[in-house]
Amino acid sequence: MTEIKPFRAIVYNQEVIKELSKVVCPPYDVISQAKQNYYHGLSPYNFIHILFGKDVPDEDKYRRAAELFQKWQKEKILVQEEKPCVYFYSQQYRIRGEKKTRFGLIAAMSLDEKRSSVYGHEHTRVEPKTDRLHLLRKVKANLSPIFVLFSDKKRVIQKCCDYVQDKEPFIEVGDDEKTVHRVWRIESDSLLEKIRQAMRTEDFFIADGHHRYEVARAYREEMLKKHEPQNQEGEFNYLLSYFTNVESHGLSILPIHRLITLSQKIEPQEMLQGLREYFHLEEIKDKARFFFLLQKAGNTEHVVGMYLAHTFHLLRLKNIKILDRLMLEKPVEYRRLDVSILNNIIFNQILSFSPEEKEKITYGIDPDEFIQTADEGKRNVAFFLNPVKVQQIIAVALKGEKMPPKSTYFYPKVLSGLLVHTLEE
Repeated sequence: MTEIKPFRAIVYNQEVIKELSKVVCPPYDVISQAKQNYYHGLSPYNFIHILFGKDVPDEDKYRRAAELFQKWQKEKILVQEEKPCVYFYSQQYRIRGEKKTRFGLIAAMSLDEKRSSVYGHEHTRVEPKTDRLHLLRKVKANLSPIFVLFSDKKRVIQKCCDYVQDKEPFIEVGDDEKTVHRVWRIESDSLLEKIRQAMRTEDFFIADGHHRYEVARAYREEMLKKHEPQNQEGEFNYLLSYFTNVESHGLSILPIHRLITLSQKIEPQEMLQGLREYFHLEEIKDKARFFFLLQKAGNTEHVVGMYLAHTFHLLRLKNIKILDRLMLEKPVEYRRLDVSILNNIIFNQILSFSPEEKEKITYGIDPDEFIQTADEGKRNVAFFLNPVKVQQIIAVALKGEKMPPKSTYFYPKVLSGLLVHTLEE
C-alpha cells in the first residue's frame, strides 16, 4: 500500500514573473558548473538561487537560500495555491528525431514505510545527502520532485489526461533543450479520491532522486524524534514526487558513457590484449555505423563500445558464464547489466581500478564530447553503453539490489521551480 495526497503547491506568480523560462532550471544533480553560472546569470529570480546556490566565503549558502525563499514569498514572487491539488504534468520533447510526450502526476508521497512500497535501484553517496539535508533543514520545503515509475494498472494517467484535455494548463514553459512543460490542476474531489485509491495498490520505483528520498526520510525521523512524534500527517511526512507509467512510450532512458585516461602502468596495446581474453573485438572506422551496430547488438547480446586511438571497437562478451564467475555474490539480474560488465571486467579485471574511484572516471551522455576528448590524448579511452531497460531497473530493485552508480539517465528531467512542496503548516 502506498499513500499519496494532494498538496498546496508554491508556484511562481505569473502576474509578476512574465517569462517562466528565465526562472526554472533542471534538478541540481545534473547542473554542471558552467550551467550553474548560466542559470545564476539568467535572472535574479531563477530558482537555482534557492536550489543550488554558489559557495561564498564566510557565508552560509543554506541560510541564504532559506532567506530568499521567504523573501520571494513576502514579495509575492512565489505564491501558495489556495486549494490542495494533484498536478497533471506533460513534457513534449524530441529525441533522435522522434517527437514524444511523457505524461505524469505530481503529488505528495508518504515517507512512512508502513504506508508506502517504494523501491530504489541506485547507490547513494554521503556528500550530496549531507548537502541536501542542510538545505532541507533551512528551507523546510521539497524544492524538486523525485521521479517515480509505477505500472498504472488502473489507468490513472489516462483518466487524468481525459480530465484536462479540454482545459488550459496554468503553467506552460519551454526549456533550453526545447522541451515544452505543461501543468494542470486536478481539483475534482471524486477524481482525487480515485487517484488515491488506485495508487494504494501500486509499487513505486525511484528512477531519479534517490538522494532526495533518503534525505527526506532522514529529516522526517528528526522531526518525529525531536519535535512532533505524534504528527503523522504533518507535511514533513510526505515527499514531492512525480509519477509516470513504466510502460509509457514517452519514457526515455539514455545511457551514461564513461571516459578514462589509462595509467602509465598499462599501454593501449596491453589493454587490447587483456580485452581479447573476455571479448570478441571488432574494429569499426565509421562513427555512424559503429553506433548503429552497438544499438543493434544490444538487442540480443552483451556488448560495450570503445573508442581508442581514432578507432571504434565493439566488445562482444565471449561467454555469459564469465559474469557468473566474476560476480557470484550478485543476483543474476545485476550480472546481466552491461554497466556491470564494464565495471567488473574492464575496469576491475583488466585495468585494475575500481569504478568507486570516481576521480578516475568522467561521466556523460554526449558521445561526441567524449570522442573529441579521447582524440586529444593517446591514453584517453571512451566507453559507450546501450541504455538500461526499464524492466532491468525493476528486476534489480525487486531483488533488493542497487545498480552501479551512473547507470541511468531519464530524459527529459522534471523541471525545478514549477511546483514546491512546503513542509511548514
